[in-house]
Amino acid sequence: MVNKKLSEEKVFKDPVHRYIHVRDELIWDLIGTKEFQRLRRIRQLGTTFFTFHGAEHSRFNHSLGVYEIVRRIVDDVFKGRPQWNDEERLLCLCAALLHDLGHGPFSHSFEKVFHLDHEDYTQAIILGDTEVHAVLSEQGVDFPKKVAEVIAKTYENKQVVSLISSQIDADRMDYLQRDAYYTGVSYGHFDMERILRVMRPREDQVVIKSSGMHAVEDYIMSRYQMYWQVYFHPVTRSAEVILTKILHRAKLLHQQFFAFKHEPLHFYSLFKEEMTLEDYLKLDESVILYYFQAWQDEDDAILSDLCRRFMDRKLFKYVEFNPNVQMMTLMELNSLFKKAGIDPDYYLVVDSSSDLPYDFYRPGEEEERLPIHLQMANGEIRELSRESEIVDAISGKRRTDHKLYFPLDMLEDFSTKRAAKKKILELLHLTNS
Repeated sequence: MVNKKLSEEKVFKDPVHRYIHVRDELIWDLIGTKEFQRLRRIRQLGTTFFTFHGAEHSRFNHSLGVYEIVRRIVDDVFKGRPQWNDEERLLCLCAALLHDLGHGPFSHSFEKVFHLDHEDYTQAIILGDTEVHAVLSEQGVDFPKKVAEVIAKTYENKQVVSLISSQIDADRMDYLQRDAYYTGVSYGHFDMERILRVMRPREDQVVIKSSGMHAVEDYIMSRYQMYWQVYFHPVTRSAEVILTKILHRAKLLHQQFFAFKHEPLHFYSLFKEEMTLEDYLKLDESVILYYFQAWQDEDDAILSDLCRRFMDRKLFKYVEFNPNVQMMTLMELNSLFKKAGIDPDYYLVVDSSSDLPYDFYRPGEEEERLPIHLQMANGEIRELSRESEIVDAISGKRRTDHKLYFPLDMLEDFSTKRAAKKKILELLHLTNS
């Protein structure tokens, strides 16, 4: 493997890490590819900017941040340690930089509607006919495959994988701090410097020196708070609900041969489930927003209204909803919405969010999670929750939240069938928080 160095180090000024350092020609060339530059046009937090106006940062920002954390680990923390294979340094750096390469516009909402997986597209970009693949191939014909395997978590050296994807990885350490910075909240801050100092490479994983346990506890609680105060914020979820319904509506209209004034040219292969990698790479948030802006003028009242709501931030209101006891209420609301001439498929939506802040190893279960291990003073390896009462209290405990979203303005403007309107508002009050 050839490891060419730049004649002069390149730096990116960064609000989280102060500077991103690039010394390897391979990394510099990857940053310059069109596939990586596309990440400038994909927001890191999707619709969160509707709630926290500063959340305009991109996947490009985040990817550089993850790279920088991994670079510090392999160059400053692990270098020279007998259990670290320095030959895999470039592999780690490339996987860190490219781990989010396949994200689409508005990321997770977009994926749910069209049944896509950004990790599949990340691997497809790395292995396909792309500039990224050409740059990686200069390190050897099998190098792109190795990078894809790290991202797919199938690479033979699990120590390398754990730096990019585990319960305490560079990805999470960057996005918690970065998202906290751009949203203006304090929840995501933790002592990353301390965690880096107590990280140790060991066999097929990265462990934490036991003296750093409290810094890890703080990190896990920061993650917990960020999910419930930022990532699962109900206003952000309202925007996601509308975004999802716009895409569903446009797909349905296309299937019904609706005569669009503004044809969804960029969506055709998506609607037909014939999406090529070339088509996928042409999609970014500027393209999506162009269509949403144009579709406000469509003759379909639902598509037009939903696009107007998204573009003008006229979001749905919400109330608490318990699916275990309120399904009959939802069914009655569904019927009343139809009588009121409001399509419940688009205007009465239950949205659920769920998170598992930390888990120990549950082999064979869906979404297996490798636990965080502590290296005790005597060299023994212990799983974190067995030593930390704080982590033990939340281990394996999934928290789920349900909200019922609806357009209150439509109900307030609804002037006929007053009895139906009154009953709808009463039922929504019964589900109220």
